[in-house]
Amino acid sequence: MQTDNRFFDDLARMANGALGSLHGVREDVESRLKQRFERMVGDMDLVTREEFDAAMTMATKAREQNEALEKRIAELEKRLGAAGTGSETPAPTGSETAEDTEA
Repeated sequence: MQTDNRFFDDLARMANGALGSLHGVREDVESRLKQRFERMVGDMDLVTREEFDAAMTMATKAREQNEALEKRIAELEKRLGAAGTGSETPAPTGSETAEDTEA
């Protein structure tokens, strides 16, 4: 049994129209919020993932070099300490010449 009631048909059309309008408003609000967030993030001076990864790689390499130099210094100090137990004067470095040590 189907009834033809214009009131309910009009009400349904109005509801559909209102929902369509709300959908348009929703898209507009989302678009404006997205623009605002993009502007805020752009003003924050953030780095990209690639820049961050490159900096991490450089830091890791620098740390490894630092550890290697610390080991080398410890070995040199150990050799210098063992060689210098008999004398008070330090051994000449590679930049000093024989003339500089005699004077």
